[in-house]
Amino acid sequence: MVVDFEDFSSGPNTWVLPRGVSEGVSEKSVPIFLRAEAKFPWTNAMLTWQRTAFHFQPEKNWMNDPNGPLFYKGWYHFFYQYNPHSAIWGNITWGHAVSRDLIHWLHLPPAMVPDQWYDINGVWTGSATFLPNGSIVMLYTGSTHQHVQVQNLAFPADPSDPLLLDWVKYSNNPILLPPHGIGPKDFRDPTTAWSAPDGTWRLAIGSKLNNTGISLVYKTSDFLSYELLDTILHAVHGTGMWECVDFYPVSLTDDDGLDTSANGPGVKHVLKASLDDDRHDYYAIGTYDAEKDMWRPDDAVEDVGIGLRYDYGKFYASKTFFDQKKKRRVLWGWIGETDSERADIKKGWASVQAIPRVVSFDVQTGSNLIQWPVHEMEKLRTSSERFKHIKLHAGSVIPLEVPMATQLDISVEFKIAKETLEETIEADASYNCSTSGGASGRGMLGPFGLLVLADQSLSEQTAVYFYVGRAADGNLQTYFCQDELRSSKANDVVKRVYGSTVPVLDGENLSLRILVDHSIVESFAQGGRRCITSRVYPTEAIYGAARLFLFNNATRAHVTATTIKIWQMNSAFIHPYSDQFESI
Repeated sequence: MVVDFEDFSSGPNTWVLPRGVSEGVSEKSVPIFLRAEAKFPWTNAMLTWQRTAFHFQPEKNWMNDPNGPLFYKGWYHFFYQYNPHSAIWGNITWGHAVSRDLIHWLHLPPAMVPDQWYDINGVWTGSATFLPNGSIVMLYTGSTHQHVQVQNLAFPADPSDPLLLDWVKYSNNPILLPPHGIGPKDFRDPTTAWSAPDGTWRLAIGSKLNNTGISLVYKTSDFLSYELLDTILHAVHGTGMWECVDFYPVSLTDDDGLDTSANGPGVKHVLKASLDDDRHDYYAIGTYDAEKDMWRPDDAVEDVGIGLRYDYGKFYASKTFFDQKKKRRVLWGWIGETDSERADIKKGWASVQAIPRVVSFDVQTGSNLIQWPVHEMEKLRTSSERFKHIKLHAGSVIPLEVPMATQLDISVEFKIAKETLEETIEADASYNCSTSGGASGRGMLGPFGLLVLADQSLSEQTAVYFYVGRAADGNLQTYFCQDELRSSKANDVVKRVYGSTVPVLDGENLSLRILVDHSIVESFAQGGRRCITSRVYPTEAIYGAARLFLFNNATRAHVTATTIKIWQMNSAFIHPYSDQFESI
């Protein structure tokens, strides 16, 4: 619920209560203090502009976690947590859409609704598994009439239907109840199942023991009866509840994706958990022992929940699937709002999905994943602008003349003058994107990058940038950051500075790709080694007033933007399904 602002008009602050926590899920509203007068006068024009053009979102109302993505009989299927009645969380149903290319989506009727005692309080997150005969098993979490989290089965009513319009819930649901020692609200989000050497199947479910995040493992031969194994797939103390667990193999030799059951030489396994405590998605790369049903990280310092993240911005509850059509593993992620629920209700919708990303092992660093927008995105590119060798002297801001700056695909490479790097000997080991002043905090070698969704006077801007410093050992350390602090003049939105270090190998220039789509900015550094996503809500840098700039706020570094390519992006024209769209 949200406390009405009017009820606190005489008090100094209003607390926006976190929605969903009492039901046993992560916070579904922005948990911030807002001053009682924080009622920005949003206009219909401002709110209309916020709707994205090529990111997936339903026609209206609330959306959160991606569910059970798959490719079937020529169609990509995307299911998602959806409230068919409101722009706030509740009445959780499985929305459903299909696409031929992961970009142009067609809305279908909801796939599953909360209509049984075992899911009456929500048809929550789940995953799809293909059996050897090509049939589909869908496992999902239901919230019972007593708010207990249980696991359920559903099957396509008509397997010959490529649109999978109708789903049948198993007559003996629920198939799994919280085991002994697990809280009734700490048992959710089954993974895609994988086959074991003994011919049976395994699946993992997120949970916790006290404050230790864990991944339980179940064994099944028929998906109707299950055995909880004595071993835990993995556990990390202090990470709290693990939800939306994902577990999948990656190839160490090429970029191709692997079926979820793949294992053996040349294969590592990724374990990912969405942490209920901080609402970030963490992953680690490691080794899966299929005989013991246990996984261990390659680097304990980078373990799940304490190390690497898929995205260092607003990105949560992610889910991958193996695209057997194109031999790739594709990642979906939910991009929640950071504005007020009052604004969401006024505009009639909340949340979008990130552009689907192809995930692969980074063979160059050997320590992280690469994430990159699916190549089908490039079909939306229209006119382009190209710039070369733009010199950015310390303290400079340079406009890039593009006709419209609200739907863009930007690619840029930067090079720092060699003599500047050699002259810089001071350590800057304490730098942190989130606490070091954002794009306005000046250092010898940064920040420098781009200002997107900026107005002409730069009173509104979202900065995407690099900062280069020297670590305590004397080696250069590169940071990749995204600054929302001046992204909006509105007083009822959250504005943060996101970021992390990013690996840069010898001889590499610094590279960025930025997708700008109205109220969402997705950025990829060094070919996708690090990613940052922001929700931003400009009030003036909208429509034709939006501008694009290069900037260098360093005190000494002379930087050259060696190549810049900027494409205008068409709309994905997401529509309800009808036969006329069969060829899309």
